[in-house]
Order: sequence, then C-alpha cells, then structure tokens
Amino acid sequence: MVAVLGKSGKPLMPTSEYRARRLLRSGRAVISSYRPFAIRLLNNQTEDIQDIEYCMDTGYLHIGSSVKSEKHEYLALQVDTLENERSRHDDCRMYRRARRNRLRYRKPRFNNRKKPNGWLPPSLQHMMEVHLYWLQKICQYIPVKRIVLKMGQFDTQVLKAVAEGRPLPEGVDYQRGERYGIDTLREAVFTRDQYTCQCCGRSIKDGAILHAHHIRYRSMGGSNAMGNLATVCEKCHTPKNHKPGGRLYCWKPKMPFFKGATCMTSVRWILYGQVKALFSDRDILITYGAETKRNRLNRNLEKTHVNDAYSMGSYRPKHRGKPVYLKKKRRNNRCLEKFYDAKYIDSRDGKLKSGQQLANGRISRNRKKDSEDLHPYRQEKQKKGRRSIRRHRYRIQPGDKILFQGGTYVKKGCHCNGARTLLDIGKSVAVSKVHLKIYADGYVSA
Repeated sequence: MVAVLGKSGKPLMPTSEYRARRLLRSGRAVISSYRPFAIRLLNNQTEDIQDIEYCMDTGYLHIGSSVKSEKHEYLALQVDTLENERSRHDDCRMYRRARRNRLRYRKPRFNNRKKPNGWLPPSLQHMMEVHLYWLQKICQYIPVKRIVLKMGQFDTQVLKAVAEGRPLPEGVDYQRGERYGIDTLREAVFTRDQYTCQCCGRSIKDGAILHAHHIRYRSMGGSNAMGNLATVCEKCHTPKNHKPGGRLYCWKPKMPFFKGATCMTSVRWILYGQVKALFSDRDILITYGAETKRNRLNRNLEKTHVNDAYSMGSYRPKHRGKPVYLKKKRRNNRCLEKFYDAKYIDSRDGKLKSGQQLANGRISRNRKKDSEDLHPYRQEKQKKGRRSIRRHRYRIQPGDKILFQGGTYVKKGCHCNGARTLLDIGKSVAVSKVHLKIYADGYVSA
C-alpha cells in the first residue's frame, strides 16, 4: 500500500506500489514522504473517497491496528511499546540530582512540586502517547472516516482466581485480599510457601535465612504482587544465581502478568476522551473484547493483535494486508559510563569468573552477610576492573538502516569507541565504509 495525497495535501485513497511507480515515472506525482512512503499528485481531477475505518486494538505493551474498507485491508500493523519507561525516568532523575550536587549550595525545596491536572505516571503517559501518535500519523495520510477503539475492562481478582484454580470471588472476597490477616507482604509470602525455600527445600528449621525473591526482576517490569514473589534461602539468593545460567534466572512467575490489564482499565476513558477531542470530525466508536473474540473465532483466526483489530468494526475484507511489526526504540542512551568487573581464576574449577560471581556474600556494607563468602576461592587476578565513558554521540544509532557494499542492513550496535559498527548479520565493519539510508525515528522492525 502507498499513501496518496491530493494536490492540496488532502489524503486520498491509497494505491498499489505498481501504480505509484507509474505515476512517478510519468511525472504526474512526486514523493511526499518516505516514512511512511507517500506520493502527492500534481494534477488530480476527482477526489472520490470510499468509506475507510481504522480499528485499533488498544493495549499496554502491544497495539494492533487495521485500516480497511469494504474490499481491502490497506494496513495491518502491530506496535510494541517500551517496557521500562519508569526506569528510564528514574535514570533521568538520578543524573539530574548528580548535576545539582556539583553546583553551589541551594536551599532545599520540597513544597513546590505539584502535579498538574490530568497527570499520569510515566509508563501510562508513554502508552497514551504511542496510541495517539499512530492515530494522527495514519489519519494524516489515509482518509479515515470512522475510528473503532477496543475499551476492555478487566477484573484482576477474577483473573488471578482463574489462574490459580480457585473459586471466583464474591461479596466480601473483593474486600479481603491475599494479605488479609497478615501484617506485611514479606510475612504473607513466607506463610504461603510454609517458610521453605522454593529453590532447594531448606526451611527455618534447618537454620535457613529466608528472602522474598522477585521472580520477574524489577528492572524487567516486575511488581511486588504475591504471584511475583517466592521464598528463597540465603544460599540460593546470591548474585551468581541472578545472572544467566543461575537457578533463579530461568524462573517464571506463578501467575500471569496483570500489569497491562490494570493499566488499561484505569486509562481507557482518558484515552477515549483525547481521541474524541483530536478527531472531532470523525465518528468514534467503542467495542469490547467479548465481541472481538466472537468475531475472530467465527472466522477461525489466530489470536494476534493484528487479527483482533481486523475482527473489529463493520468490514471484513477478503483481501488482507501483510502484517507489519514495529517496536518502539529508545532514542538516546543516558548511561554514558559502563563498569567492567575484574576477572579472577576460581580455585574450585580453574575457570575465569568475575568479581561479582566470587563475592563475599554481602549486599551492602552496613549489614551482615546474606550468602556464602566466596572470596577465599579467588586466585590471581587476570583482568583489572575498569570504567568506560562514552564522550560523544554517534552519528548512526542502533536500528538505523545503512548501506554497505550495495546491500541494506540494520545496525545492531557499535564498538571500538564508535569506529566500527555491528550489522544485523553479525558482521563488524568500519563506520567509514557504511552510509546512512533511513533513520529509525524511534521505531524499528520487531
């Protein structure tokens, strides 16, 4: 599909790639934009526009879109949002405070930080912005007359009960949560697991020191829900077991991830209000998950976000478009400094291991040791610990499409202080031998 704009810039009906090439070769059209690829007619006589609807399967991590008419599906798109938006804002706050500490003394101020009306947490605000960005982007190039949004409401307590195989909550069950009658979350987790390590089976009767372990790490979007916590002892709760290959790294939460369902329930009407304010000249309709599921099952379609968007609305064209998968990319990396740990020979097996793998078992200096002391197993040091500081921004960013020896590749990373770049085929080439073709613009192919 190629978007078409009229002589005045008004969006017209999309056309095929073959017809777009003919219009460009004959001089009757020019290229208007590359992302997305659109042409502008130089002399259009008629502006016949069919009825086109834009169906959006809203979501917290995955957004499905389908632009279709009665006969054709012009666009089938899935966009993945950022999963760690909150941690990025935490990084910004940390660097901002570090800069302030290097300045002159300033009197502390604590009562001038008022949140404006309509404030949303960073993760929800990011999710809202991605929805609105693609709505405006598509409606700018395609003459959409009707927008259909899926506004689902989720009962997380019912979802948890189904996942655990318990009876559905009724009456006072909604008032009494999982921690009813227990003072702290940590005690509730230990009580549920019977004060026994879920990794090795040791209990407090064996002298084990218990910890509440996050199965899905906080850095990866994990929460403090009981389904994401497990009881482990001090011998299992070590930095080594948290790394790839460790016993705690491959665990899965006991219950599904309900963070997205909770977020969509809280902001669904805010999103609807903003869409209605931006597109007041178009019809805004609402559908629900039960209706979408029924339409999808009637056509024996696989459960995907693109198929859910196709099952919404009034039209079910036989001619479907090829799905396009995009992922939101972080534009800038604020972490300019990296630390590379020292390397030692492990006396037990003779292998080369990092200093963190052979730690003394203490998480912080002002507390007792939490696990086994592995310092005695350190032999001679093979590599010193060092810091690497990136002092300039690279011209080509990860996700950009670049030209190299007549082929088009995607940049995956760089090394040698930016002198060499890593292609998606695993090959490392010099930056001077590649040329930028398309800037990723915040979204890359998933």
